[in-house]
Formats: sequence, structure tokens, C-alpha cells
Amino acid sequence: MTKEFFQGNRARLYAQMKENSLLVLFSGTEVRKTNDEYYPFYTSRDFLYLTGLDGKELVLLARKDGQGAVAEKVFLLPPDPMAERWTGRRIKPDEAAETSGVTETGFADEFAAELHRLAASGNYERLYLDLYRADPADRDTPAHRLLRRAASDYPFLRIENANALIRRLRTIKQPCELDAMRRAEEITCAGITAMMKASRPGMFEYQYKAAFDYTLGQYGPQGPGFPSIISAGRNNFCIHYNAYTGQALDGDMVLNDVGAWHDYLMTDVSRGWPCNGKYSERQRLLYQCALATSNHMFDIIKPGMPMKEVDGEIRRYNAALLKDAGVLDDVKDIGRYMWHGGAHHVGFDVHDAVEAPETVAPNMVFCVDVGIYHEEWGIGFRLEDNCLVTETGCENLSARTPRTIEDIESVMRQNFTAYT
Repeated sequence: MTKEFFQGNRARLYAQMKENSLLVLFSGTEVRKTNDEYYPFYTSRDFLYLTGLDGKELVLLARKDGQGAVAEKVFLLPPDPMAERWTGRRIKPDEAAETSGVTETGFADEFAAELHRLAASGNYERLYLDLYRADPADRDTPAHRLLRRAASDYPFLRIENANALIRRLRTIKQPCELDAMRRAEEITCAGITAMMKASRPGMFEYQYKAAFDYTLGQYGPQGPGFPSIISAGRNNFCIHYNAYTGQALDGDMVLNDVGAWHDYLMTDVSRGWPCNGKYSERQRLLYQCALATSNHMFDIIKPGMPMKEVDGEIRRYNAALLKDAGVLDDVKDIGRYMWHGGAHHVGFDVHDAVEAPETVAPNMVFCVDVGIYHEEWGIGFRLEDNCLVTETGCENLSARTPRTIEDIESVMRQNFTAYT
């Protein structure tokens, strides 16, 4: 991503803000794991989307005056040779400017005083903060802590939630984002194909994960975009399984729900295959229903389609196929075999934080996810692809990752022939 991308994102955000407003966005802080260790830091995706700056304890402060002019400043961690010796080099002002396009910089210990000066000046009526919470019980972010301080120190400022405005921007992907996603799809395909080629009865889930991680490591240091879900046999019935301790026994299905990222854009792809390289009659029947449903969706998704109908049609179409196959007695009971939704947006997050759209529109990217879980037969898997909406229809960005029975079995025959 170039600085022009981030500058454009900020310009579109500022255009949505009311005049005489302040905006404060935080990159986030570390979370302590144990005595002298922190969990790996993960920069706020909204902050990253707007600045391109990847690091802890950074702040963007912008002010929009009554004529619509905007001034902006980024606050960085100050140079600290001893801290940098232990935890790595900090972003320098010239680097921040080159990456983000924000030319005015300061250091983090100056932020509070500068915010107070602006807030107390009487020139501003609103304060925009990114107040997103996935759950009310989530820990406070720096924005929530500032919200409490502002309520007592600046009660005359009306609080606005910038998160809603940023979500609107993130809903539609720009050309450079799509280019990054296409590259991430190539890397994901390589990782999944490596697992298929390595697969054999008796293989442990952690060995599949090792094959995936090793392959992604050949393309750069970023690794998986989210914790990989890789399971076998009965473990496939845990939707967000990540223990990697199980073993794929002869005849078991292997399920993976994985994705690489490139230039901060992620993919989310799922495939299911028999560890021995040959689908059984029952596995074949269920997989064909999932594949036919997926293909149907890529035939009908186009601009103007109600977004809720993506999930709804996946369930209806798959239910009809399973009923015709004799698996399901009544289509109303599809919840017995389909346990989760069939579509979510993908981008800077694997479940991208976007404005929930009423209708499908060009340059949206979301998953088409068909999961079938038949506990009585011991077969669980999902077939998940990334759908890019075009002007007239859609494109399967992950189509190159083997997805038909014939293609998967062909890839797996490259590893062994005993089970073909």
C-alpha cells in the first residue's frame, strides 16, 4: 500500500465528519501475557487502514475547522535506545510521514497536552473516537478510557463514534486492496495444496499445520492472517477448533479454515478432503452437495442482491440438495447439518469490520461458506471461497485452490497411490 491509499482513506473519513470537530484514533496497547511477556501486539485495523503505521501506542489527532480544512498529526513513541535494544526499532518521524502521508509528527508524551489545548480552546464542538466493542464485556481500549476522561474534562464536546464512518469506508475494496488479496489468495492456495500433498492416514493435525506454516513462510514473515483451524475426524465438529492435537485416521476427513495475508489484506479459505486421498461414497455425496451449492452462489451473486439472501440462499439450496439425496427428510431441519452462517466480509480483518450492507455492491469481498456437519456419519467439513462482486456478477478469488473432488484427489495422488 502506498501513502496515497492511506491519505485517500483519511480524506474520505474527514469528508464524513462534521465541521468544528476533533478526531482521535489509537493504534492500541500491548496486553500482558505473564510476568515479563506480552501477547503479540496487533495494531488496530482501523488505525492501520487510515495511516499504514503498524506499531503500539501511536495516536492520530486531526481537527476539522469551520471551513472544512483539516490539520492532522501523528504521535509516535519517542526514541529510546535501551527499549529499542530489547523490543526493536521504533518508527521514526520521517518514516511515519513517508508511510502515512501525515507530515506533522510529535511524540506520545506530548499528546495529552495538545489534545487539552485544542479541546479547551472553544473552537470545537465534537470529538470523534473509534468506540468499537465486539462485546460489552471486552476490555477498555485507549479510546474508551479517553471517552471517560472527556465526559468529565470536556463535557461540552459531543462524542461521535468514528467506527461507524470507518466501517462504511472499509465495505468497498479499492484496486490496491484487491491486488493484495489476489496475492494473498496465491499464498493461501500454496499452503492448502501443500497440506493436501502431505496428507496421509495417521498424520497429526499439528503436522498439517506445520506444512501450511512452512509454505507460507517461504513467501514472507507475516504467516497466517488469523489462527488456523485445522482438524480431523471428530474434531471437525468444533467449528473454531485450534488445539492441533488430533490424528487423522484412515477414512477421516481433514478440515481446514485458513488464510494468508499480504500487505495487511487477508483471505479466508476452507477445504475438506479425506486424509487417504479418496472420498468415500458418503463423503462424496455430501461434498458434491456443498460444491453444487457453492457453484450456484457464484452463478447468481451480483450487484443489487439483498445481502441477507446470500446466507439465505446457501441454506435453501443446500437443504434442497440434501433432501433430494435422502440425507434430510425436511428442508426446515437444515440446521441439523448447517451450523453457521454462509457469508462474512473479508479484508483488513478475516471477519471484516464493515457497515452491514443491505444489498450486494461492486468491489465488496465476502465469503461463500458452505458447511456440512453430519455427526452420525462422522463427516464434517466446509467449502469456503472468497467472492469479489463485479459490475455484472462476481468472481471466485480462491477458485485456483483445488475444490472439486477430481482436482483434490488428483493433487493428493502426487503424494501416494496406495489409496487411489
